[in-house]
Amino acid sequence: MEKKLYVGNLSYKTRDEELRTLFAEAGGVVAVKILTDRETGRSRGFGFVEMESEEAAEAAIAKFDGYNMDGRRLKVDESRPQDRAGGGGDRGDRGDRGGRGGNPGGGQRRGN
Repeated sequence: MEKKLYVGNLSYKTRDEELRTLFAEAGGVVAVKILTDRETGRSRGFGFVEMESEEAAEAAIAKFDGYNMDGRRLKVDESRPQDRAGGGGDRGDRGDRGGRGGNPGGGQRRGN
């Protein structure tokens, strides 16, 4: 069964193929994706590596968590799915927020 890993603290210059080559030392790599900013295209400093087996994933975590790549110590762990169904979660009771703020009026104006 395939296993997805989170890889954090990546250098902004690290590329997908470099990460694939490194993680292949621990076992078969199915997919690699370093996330980038939509507007700038610049790396966000983290990504995901999908290993072909649980054993390969465990070997990759053991071998590369704390590994120095491009001058950065990698953070490697199991990827945990995010719950996106919640729509932001409970923010607690903040009462009526109405209006847009600003000066409620009635104050003196200076300079006229």
